[in-house]
Amino acid sequence: MNNIQIGILGLGRLGTSIGLALKRYNARKESRHQFDVTAHDPRASMTTAAEKRGAAARYVRGVTEAVSGKDIVILALPYADMEAAYRTIAPALRTDAVVLDTAPLKLPSLDWSRKHFPATVHMIGVTPIVNPKYLYTGLDEAEDAAEDLFDQGALLLMPDVRANSDALQLASDFALVLGATPHFVDPVEYDGLAAATEGLPALLGVAMFRMLARSQGWNDAQRAGNPALGQLTHHLRDTHPDDLRDLLLFNRENTARYLSDLIDVLDGMRDTLLRNDRDALEATLIEAADTYQEWLRKRSSGRWEDKGEGSGTSAGESLMSGLLGGYLARRLRGDKKDN
Repeated sequence: MNNIQIGILGLGRLGTSIGLALKRYNARKESRHQFDVTAHDPRASMTTAAEKRGAAARYVRGVTEAVSGKDIVILALPYADMEAAYRTIAPALRTDAVVLDTAPLKLPSLDWSRKHFPATVHMIGVTPIVNPKYLYTGLDEAEDAAEDLFDQGALLLMPDVRANSDALQLASDFALVLGATPHFVDPVEYDGLAAATEGLPALLGVAMFRMLARSQGWNDAQRAGNPALGQLTHHLRDTHPDDLRDLLLFNRENTARYLSDLIDVLDGMRDTLLRNDRDALEATLIEAADTYQEWLRKRSSGRWEDKGEGSGTSAGESLMSGLLGGYLARRLRGDKKDN
């Protein structure tokens, strides 16, 4: 049985969930590999919460200590800390280490990888598409982590061009271990989509709350806040302003394009309300609701093409076959030693 060394930097919902998913895999009788997890988070509260959940075997204070000698390093830090992490960990990474970067944008991370990492380190951008049961729940905190966060979901993989085939296979198999189906995606296309699915929702929540807090009715409105307001504005609770700043600025052209489209839609809906046009408003709401229900059905089933096919190979069927061949696998088996 191979003992695979994992370093996790960042113990929010995502990093802690990865640790819990690996812990679940370790406990399976059919597991042919054991994941030995070392974790670090600069935020003491996150570390304490993750430790209570048992997300890692060890928790260390130093960033380099968390990644030194590790086969796989997972970057799940706050976004504003990501580039500094690349600079800091580069000298400590072992030859042929695979770095999985969960940052919300991929093109900046690919640039940082080429700038700071040697060619012997393989960086792959990853974005989890989470279990449908968590689509409406969970803040970005360790307390909201779950071992099945990735089940019935996908792990989008966006590798640096320098990543070799063994690293790509390793990342693909790692997705299956977490419970997700791996999919390779173009990073340029993904960052364009991220502007609509990540950046714009955050921006809309901030803008709405800023408008409300500056309005004359704020003294009364703040007393009436309920889940609808909390869900829309959750980024102001669980995401540091520096992280939001980088998410929006690093992807500003794509975000601005979607923002312009959204403004056009809002202008149209405002005009409909001012005209008291009941039929037009009802038609808009029905169309949106029907399209949303269709999306939700596909998102819950994972069947986007309506072919009735399963989502792919299961983790149990895969047994991380990719780790059993290639240079990285030989090193894990002990055929070759390097540091």
